[in-house]
Amino acid sequence: MRTLEHLDVEGKRVLVRVDFNVPLGKDADGRVVVADDTRIVAALATIEELRARGASLVLVSHLGRPEGRREEDLSLAPVVARLAELTEAPVTLAPAVVGEQVKALAEQLGAGELLVLENVRFEPGETTNDPALAQALSQLADVYVNDAFGAAHRAHTSTEGVAHLLPSAAGRLLEREVRTLAEILQSPARPLVAVIGGAKVADKIGVIDRFLDLADVVIIGGAMCFPFLCAQGHAVGESLCGDEDTEHARRALAKATDPGRASVQLPTDLVIGDRLAADAEHRVLDGIEVPPGWMGLDIGPKTAERYAAEVALAGSVFWNGPMGAFELAPFAAGTRRVAEAVAAAPGVTVVGGGDSAAALARFGLEDAVDHLSTGGGATLELVEGRALPGVQALQGAGVIS
Repeated sequence: MRTLEHLDVEGKRVLVRVDFNVPLGKDADGRVVVADDTRIVAALATIEELRARGASLVLVSHLGRPEGRREEDLSLAPVVARLAELTEAPVTLAPAVVGEQVKALAEQLGAGELLVLENVRFEPGETTNDPALAQALSQLADVYVNDAFGAAHRAHTSTEGVAHLLPSAAGRLLEREVRTLAEILQSPARPLVAVIGGAKVADKIGVIDRFLDLADVVIIGGAMCFPFLCAQGHAVGESLCGDEDTEHARRALAKATDPGRASVQLPTDLVIGDRLAADAEHRVLDGIEVPPGWMGLDIGPKTAERYAAEVALAGSVFWNGPMGAFELAPFAAGTRRVAEAVAAAPGVTVVGGGDSAAALARFGLEDAVDHLSTGGGATLELVEGRALPGVQALQGAGVIS
């Protein structure tokens, strides 16, 4: 994969695909602002290196899903305001994604200056990888850098199409994401423990299957543990448990019995509630037979301690997905205990974004892991072994000027 070392950028305009798909909120005065700037901060290493090397930058990102039409509440204006604060650099928001006015603004950029294109998904050709849009984007710059790992699994115009029209390379964030995930998959310190949670087995069966091949231990938590328990013949009450998920779980359990596969660990106690709500009636179930009218909403304290002990002995840990409905206080303890164990683990710790990242932030532990991925779907697809279009487009060698 080509990286920034392979690009000559001095005195050139660089089209940088960033992932500024950030949550928005309102300040005390009712103005729309960035509610969480984590993804903007993550892109600063690439932005500042390019500026220091004498480049001017044209940044392109999506925000939300406007589906090819302009939606003012999905404008990148609040993002531009926050970026200007973080970089203390001249930052301009273009009135559109492409066009003569945008091209003129790009051509006027001086070294170190930044132009942010309006939300690229305002253009209907973005998600269809439209060649005409790719050509228009390529005319705004001399070289292309993709630093949007969170969108690298999409074969969109700004993540894949334009990469073939300009000298191109990966930014520092995308480079670090790919290399870190590749290392834990290809040459992890042993034992490798994979902690997989979340809602649906179907969404992560590819990840589970991969770690059954690669890991030493696969720990299952969250709502997805119930299809596994159901497949073993246990009662799951009203817990989230569909037929498709149960069949996936049954096949995974069968695979785990093969020699050389990872062992699968499942809960032995649960926290159950009469409904999914902060004020739900709830109790610890010393066992896994969920009674009728109740649903499992967290792993139990004994299970949490057992899982934490496995993590503490790991040479490498990959964690993706919470152990329960951690957003609700009665059902947060399991995720908190696993998060604390991952944060304290002496081995290499990689956390796969999404709800796991939100849990770490909720418990104030986001800075205590070795790598916190900015990707959701991209992380899962890379772990599954799928090729990411945005990464494939950057493969090659040699300095490009």
